[in-house]
Amino acid sequence: MILTFDELPEYRGRVAMVDGAFDPLHAGHIEYFRAAAAAVDVPLLCNVASDRYVLSKHPPLLPEEQRAVIVDAIRFIAYTHVNRHDTETVLRHLRPKYYVKGRDWDGRLPAEQVSICREHGIGIVFLDTVLDSSSRILERYTQNAGAVRDRVRS
Repeated sequence: MILTFDELPEYRGRVAMVDGAFDPLHAGHIEYFRAAAAAVDVPLLCNVASDRYVLSKHPPLLPEEQRAVIVDAIRFIAYTHVNRHDTETVLRHLRPKYYVKGRDWDGRLPAEQVSICREHGIGIVFLDTVLDSSSRILERYTQNAGAVRDRVRS
C-alpha cells in the first residue's frame, strides 16, 4: 500500500522504516528488505527517495512513482512512501518503532537522525546485508557502455 505523507502518523510505532533510492533496485536491496522483515516484530514501511534526491546522485533510471510501485510489490514490504521531504522530516512525522539501516551506516548515520530516534524512542537496527550498491552498479554500467562504444567506433 502506497501511503501519502499525511497518512504516516496513522502508523506511528506500528512499523519499521527502511529507506533508500532503489534506483536501480538490485539483489542487495531485496536482501536488505528480507533481513529487515526478519529482524523486527512489525511490518516494514519503505521510504523511497524522490526523483529530486536521486538527481543529486545521477539521473533517475525510473521515476519515483514507478520505483514506489515496484518496491511496494515486494513481499517483505507492507507499506511504501515516496519521500518528497527529507529523512529527518519523515522520521519526525512517522515515528516508526524501528529505523533499519545497513551496517555500512553504523557510525555514519547523520547526527540529526540519531537525535530524532533518541528523542522519539525509535530503535535503530543495523543489518549486515550490504551486497552491492546502486552507485557501483551504475559506475560499472557506465564503464562497460563506454568500452562498448569504443569497440564499435574502432
